[in-house]
Amino acid sequence: MDGTTDDVIEELVRRHAPQVLGALVRRYGHFDPAEDAVQEALIAAAGQWPRDGIPDNPRGWLIRVASRRLTDRLRSDEARRRRENTAAALTPADAFVTPPPDAAPGGPDRAPSEDDTLTLLVLCCHPALSPAAQIALTLRAVGGLTTAEIARAHLVPEATMAQRISRAKRAVRGTRFPRPDARELDRRLGAVLQVLYLIFNEGYTATAGPDLLRTDLAREAIRLTRAVRRLLPHEGRVTGLLALMVLTQARAPARTGADGALIPLDEQDRALWDRTAVAEGIALAEEALSQGPAGDYQLQAAIAALHDEAERAEDTDWPQILALYDLLVRRTPDPAAALGRAVAVAMVHGPRAGLAEVDALEEAAGAAGTAGGTAEAAARHYRLDAVRAHLLERAGDPAAARTAYRAAADATLSEPEARYLRRRANELDG
Repeated sequence: MDGTTDDVIEELVRRHAPQVLGALVRRYGHFDPAEDAVQEALIAAAGQWPRDGIPDNPRGWLIRVASRRLTDRLRSDEARRRRENTAAALTPADAFVTPPPDAAPGGPDRAPSEDDTLTLLVLCCHPALSPAAQIALTLRAVGGLTTAEIARAHLVPEATMAQRISRAKRAVRGTRFPRPDARELDRRLGAVLQVLYLIFNEGYTATAGPDLLRTDLAREAIRLTRAVRRLLPHEGRVTGLLALMVLTQARAPARTGADGALIPLDEQDRALWDRTAVAEGIALAEEALSQGPAGDYQLQAAIAALHDEAERAEDTDWPQILALYDLLVRRTPDPAAALGRAVAVAMVHGPRAGLAEVDALEEAAGAAGTAGGTAEAAARHYRLDAVRAHLLERAGDPAAARTAYRAAADATLSEPEARYLRRRANELDG
């Protein structure tokens, strides 16, 4: 089978994996065994589909195979009868029925609709879990990240993250997982969107490692957010987040040079930006603002739209961006938003005004306990030092800027960012 068909198969199994897992967990309520059964079904597909051809209903095929593997495993347990009774009790009225081996395509093995991905997202954000556990479990089950990748995204040791994921699975074990009604969905949507945004950010700017971009993660986050929006087309938070992702990803072709080096926004060749994506993102941002009161994602999308609309860096409407940041920081305690506002202050009122904002942020971070030496604190200091260095350079203080650039380079775990920051420091030496 040719490479094109192999790529199609890889895309199919990647797209359907969270839907299949959501269907199994929703029916049986056993997270770990369901996850193992889905992996076995994906392995079976990778072996059979290139030889026998892609089935007419790939998702139904995967669900059927995974269901058989899971039920075989449950039946082999000493508590088979108890577990089967539990599985029956957990089955909602609209759950699929596991077909017999000779079921015809399009018949009883018709797979559930795409909202099983949303179901899986929601149950990963179960209220019994802490926000950190919700994010970790979703990245594992829906995003498909390895434990090591999730640990890097959270700046914690891999063993710590493995324990966190295991505890999260234990916490939801045996919980009934019906498709969420409107009230339950609204209650958990914020956590779902936060997780999707984290997946996107890890793809757009990898927390650690040799590469700045992890395009597969960024695209997966956008794909999942599109899926959520198809189910919730009038939810401004969802539309706003999708707009923010699309507008940000549109700049990806210009973010790195030929050698993989980071290129900051104000130095990018804007002719390389994906103008089709920019137009889509702007339209989505406008739609999001019309879908009710402006929330965090709508405001961030509006800021991204103003950046993308500018044909040159000097054409950027910084006063309007600052006004939007003023609204944003009043709504959210997010340090990244406050740091973005400090940059906007510098662009409107001068670098010294921006430096005063950065100093205030550092004092607030110190009061919050950043002296504890945690990895999260190091990451905050890296971003503060990087912005401080840029503003000191603009303010005409190369010696202090050089020191700040090097401090930021030492703190970041991203090799491309570290190289960029050290290059800026070395240029000031010259």
